[in-house]
Amino acid sequence: MKSYKFNLSFVTILTALICSSCFLYAEEKKPPFDEVFKKLDTEVRAALKKDRTEGLKELERVGNLLSKDYPEEHMSYAMLNAVARMTSDQEKSMKILKRLAALDDSNPQISRIISQAKGELKKREALGKPLDMKFTAMDGREVDVSKMEGKVVLIDFWATWCGPCVREIPSVRKTYDELHSKGFEIIGISLDSNKEKLEDFIAKNDMPWPQFFDGKGWKTSLAQEHGISSIPAMWLVDKEGNLVDQNARSGLEEKVKEHLAK
Repeated sequence: MKSYKFNLSFVTILTALICSSCFLYAEEKKPPFDEVFKKLDTEVRAALKKDRTEGLKELERVGNLLSKDYPEEHMSYAMLNAVARMTSDQEKSMKILKRLAALDDSNPQISRIISQAKGELKKREALGKPLDMKFTAMDGREVDVSKMEGKVVLIDFWATWCGPCVREIPSVRKTYDELHSKGFEIIGISLDSNKEKLEDFIAKNDMPWPQFFDGKGWKTSLAQEHGISSIPAMWLVDKEGNLVDQNARSGLEEKVKEHLAK
């Protein structure tokens, strides 16, 4: 009986050592993230190029796989963030964004993705609700959207270095000149980093509306707070102070006239 107990204990210990060795071996043999990512990223890009819908499914699959196997690497979360922004499935998009927003932010690179996800969530949840935006403009004017009831307000996220933004200025200024006297206002949120260049541009292009500027470029506080990931981004606020359009760039003049008439 004693011999049996001894042998059983020996087998248990030996099994534990073997399993431990296998685990360590597996850990040592896990390929480097960059090597795995490069291969899978190439495959995802090819899938997206061939078929966007199937490509997005592959992008999501790879993002989930990499985030599980390499949770400390930010690129897997960047892939999932891309899925959330590109998919037409809003339920899936919101689920991914909420997952990203709940990640541990101790890694600075992952923290940036978390901030983007939180901003995007806030942006989507803001539609149809009062817009909270308050600041001191470059020229000293105090701007508070909540106190602009009775006005239709365009919030223009832009920059002097953004070609499409600059090309929109004549159309925006034309709408302003025609409808300002009827209650149309514009608020510029500049993602520039050079104040002198911005001031010179505003003067040369006759842009009399107030501008927000903090010199942080893509990290401009109001842009990050409201989930802006591309510019030009034009939002429209109605006379009740509610954000009613996050793509006001398309058919701006008609949209402003419509809301002024209400």
